[in-house]
Order: sequence, then structure tokens, then C-alpha cells
Amino acid sequence: MNAILLIGRIIVGLFYIMTGIPHFTKLSMMSQYAASKGVPLAPAAVVLTGILLLIAGITIILGFYPEIGVIALVIFYLPVTFMMHNFWSVENPMARMAEQTNFMKNMALMGSALMYLFIRKPWPLSLMKE
Repeated sequence: MNAILLIGRIIVGLFYIMTGIPHFTKLSMMSQYAASKGVPLAPAAVVLTGILLLIAGITIILGFYPEIGVIALVIFYLPVTFMMHNFWSVENPMARMAEQTNFMKNMALMGSALMYLFIRKPWPLSLMKE
């Protein structure tokens, strides 16, 4: 069972790391998109959200203070979900449906991250010691 938890942590952690990297490698493009959604100081916001995603991914994979990773995810998901995927303000039905799907996905990912807080610590096969 410990190995299964580790495999899951690696999968989830890599998801967040791979999602965070474009915040730096595609900063200009992502900043323009964020600005088009009304995000203030879009380049700084994109960098900050990239850092939050990397922190989350690393702490989840390593099991090293995963609470910090969960906090990073909540700080990431709350503004991003409501600002970037505000489906209620989209007129085009197809675009509205896509934004609503992304909104719900983000809410589910944030909810699952909160559940990590209830895994007994230290996590098995982690860098944390009792």
C-alpha cells in the first residue's frame, strides 16, 4: 500500500510540476491570456501561480511538509478558478461549457488536495521523519 501511495504522489506531483513549468517557459503568452481575463499585474500573477504549482508538486512527491503544498494549491486555485474560469459571464454556449468544465475540474482538484491533509504524517516513503 505504501508503494501505491508513492505512485499516486508521483503522478499528482508531476501533474502540478508539468502544469507549473509553462508559467515560466511561456510567460508572455500566459500573461497575455491572464490579462485578457482581467487579471491585474498578469506577468507577476503568472509567475506567482507557477511558483505555487511547483511548490505543491515538489512537496507532494517528496512528502516533505505536504501541508505547505496544500496551502499553495488552495492559494492557487481560489483566485485562478474564479478569475480565469468565470463561466457565468461567458455568452458563447460552447465557451461557457468549456469554462464551466475547467471551473469544476479546479474545484475537484482543490477538494482532493484538501483531503491530503488527512493522510497520517509522516507520509510513507517520504522525506519526513517521525
